[in-house]
Amino acid sequence: MATVVPGNPDNLISVLIRDHRAVERIFAELIAGDGTPRYRRALADHLTTELVRHSVADEMYTYPAARKALPDGEQVADREIEEHADVERVLKELEGIDATDRTFDDLIGDLYSAVQQHVDDSEHDLLPRLQQACAQGELLELGRTVTRVKASAPTRPHPSAPNKPRPELVLASGTGMIDELRDALTTHNPG
Repeated sequence: MATVVPGNPDNLISVLIRDHRAVERIFAELIAGDGTPRYRRALADHLTTELVRHSVADEMYTYPAARKALPDGEQVADREIEEHADVERVLKELEGIDATDRTFDDLIGDLYSAVQQHVDDSEHDLLPRLQQACAQGELLELGRTVTRVKASAPTRPHPSAPNKPRPELVLASGTGMIDELRDALTTHNPG
C-alpha cells in the first residue's frame, strides 16, 4: 500500500491530513476523561463541528475528484461516503447527551472507532492514489477550496441530508449559517 506524502501545506492531501491529526488530538483528550463534564461536553461539540465540516468538504470536493481521477473512483467514493454516514449517525446520537451519562463515553468510543477506520482508509488508500492521479496544481486548488468551504459548512450532523450534495445547495441553503446560530445559542463554556 502506498504512503501519502503531504507536500505543499495548502494542497488537498495536507489539508485533510491536518484535519485527521486535529481530530485525533481531540479524541485523545476525550478518551482520557480529564476535565469537568461541562468541558468534555464542549470538547465533544467541537469534535462534532470539525468532523461535520471535514465530511462536507470531502463530499463536495475530494470524492468528486476521486470519481474523476481513479478508475474505481465511484466505488472508493461510495465507500468513503458510507463511512461518513456511519460517523454522522453516531454524532447525531451524541448530540445533547450530558458528559456524565455513561452513554456519552460509549458513543465517544463508537465514534472513535468509526473515525479511525475512515482515517486509515483515507490515508492508506484514497489520498495516496489521489496524489498519484492528480496534478499538483489541481491538488493545490482543491486544498484551498476545501479550506474555504469548511469555514461556512454546517457544524452539526444532518444524517438525513443527501450524501452527494451539490455545493451550491449546501452553502446557499444557509445550513452552515443556521448551525452557527444554533451553536452560538447553545455554546457550553469549558470550565
